[in-house]
Amino acid sequence: LLLRWQRRRGLWKKVQEAQQRQERSLVRMERAVQRFREQHPSVDTVSILSLPLPELSKKLRDGSLPLEHVFYAYVGKALQITIETNCITEYLEESETQLRKVKQVEKPGLLYGVPISLKDSIDCQGHDSTLGFVKNISKPAAEDSVVVQVLRRQGAIPFVKTNVPQSLISFDCKNLIFGQTFNPLLYSKSPGGSSGGEGALIGGGGSILGFGTDLGGSLRFPAAFCGICALKPTGNRLRYSMNALFWSLPVVAAVGPMAKDVESLVLCMRALLCEDMFNLDSTVPPLPFNEEVYSSTRPLRIGYYETDFFTMPSPAMRRAVRETKQLLEEAGHTLVPFELTNVDYAVFNFCVKGVFADGGVSFANNFKGDLKAHGVRLFIWLSKTPNWLKTLYSWITKPFHISMPFISFVSFFSTVDEVWSLHHEIEEFCHQFIAQWKKLNLDVMLCPMLSPALPIGYPEKLSAAVSYTMLYNALDFPAGVVPVTMVTEEDEEELKGYQGYFRDWWDRTLAEAFHGSVGLPVAVQCVALPWQEELCLRFMKEVETL
Repeated sequence: LLLRWQRRRGLWKKVQEAQQRQERSLVRMERAVQRFREQHPSVDTVSILSLPLPELSKKLRDGSLPLEHVFYAYVGKALQITIETNCITEYLEESETQLRKVKQVEKPGLLYGVPISLKDSIDCQGHDSTLGFVKNISKPAAEDSVVVQVLRRQGAIPFVKTNVPQSLISFDCKNLIFGQTFNPLLYSKSPGGSSGGEGALIGGGGSILGFGTDLGGSLRFPAAFCGICALKPTGNRLRYSMNALFWSLPVVAAVGPMAKDVESLVLCMRALLCEDMFNLDSTVPPLPFNEEVYSSTRPLRIGYYETDFFTMPSPAMRRAVRETKQLLEEAGHTLVPFELTNVDYAVFNFCVKGVFADGGVSFANNFKGDLKAHGVRLFIWLSKTPNWLKTLYSWITKPFHISMPFISFVSFFSTVDEVWSLHHEIEEFCHQFIAQWKKLNLDVMLCPMLSPALPIGYPEKLSAAVSYTMLYNALDFPAGVVPVTMVTEEDEEELKGYQGYFRDWWDRTLAEAFHGSVGLPVAVQCVALPWQEELCLRFMKEVETL
């Protein structure tokens, strides 16, 4: 007991040190901004912050806007947003040095002088990638990740890292080191996760371009909850390592951009899909950005669905799809109903079982010798129990959680053959899905996106609500999020009749979470076939414009 107490005391001491470092970072940001304002009192930061990324980058490249003005305008705004939402974990002080070096470059890249933010889990040389784990404090990355290296070569200036939930397996944003991040639109709501710090910072206007990761919706939830845009590319279009959280997964993780508008995502993808990316990582297919596909104006044939028949959409979610469908038809596009089947089977058998194929043992091992957030303690306990006990526990709790027999799926495979069978089954499911897509001759798909933002604390109770997003991780399709409307009083009134498909505790909790959201943004998902990010972005732009 004494040894355990000493170990815990040591961990809490590390937490305290990390929090103090975070506070010192914010003080350095404040001093840097103050120094700049004293030297340049007449700079109009409001007009700088109002510029969309394509216009801002053009002004930076042609020299009509000084780099320092843009950089310190965003440092100042980021400081304000993190004071309100607790989204920044660290200020990258060397960004001020990089700012001076970038000015000396002869041939400016597409993101020349653009200040960008990075999710905690994306490696940046000399800085921690904690993933919310105390044991990762004071273990700085030895080198930049490939994405960060390419961004620097394109002239971008990473200036902050942002908060995540512990282990990244959550669509909320809270850990024991840096605490809870709040939604900039309404502080009682979650910013989404696991790229929640990015969502809050960009949604509040403190960053013009950020980068997160997505294993089950971790880019798309924060975008939808904070009213911004995001793109989850095909898994290997931009290379991302899961920082040894998992080994090879049948469910594919991806790194992608987040921004206020679609054109900003497009500029980012143009910058990243370059020779530097292909040379630095030979596993990335050498596919430059296809301008012809993105700029095409031919009418699209679009599949759509309003529900996955597992997670009942809120009235606002259903309305968002219907209104977008109508606008697309009026613009000359063809909309075709797409019937989803067995989404619950796909989510539990492919996604949950795929990620936790060893019964969650590898995942739980990450928590060894670390402090554990409240939401993961039950899961860690379950990962250590034998399969027969998990099955029994699942059977006992099933009357209360009809829609979510989660426990029985966190069971280990006893043979390699079973793991191979799972991979084969996912492959077959993907082939069937694409066959249905091709039969309808579709270009893209319009889908619901879980929104509006849920209250803080609810995402950890509603883990199965990832059904709308995680499906496209299992399929490894590119998927983007675009905000299209806001919750109305009529939507709120309709919620009184919301019961869900199973009418169990989970459905009642989701109905409770949807309440009190009038005025918050509601998004849709835009999906394309693998490696067709340009078509996905073209569709997103069409939706955004309409």
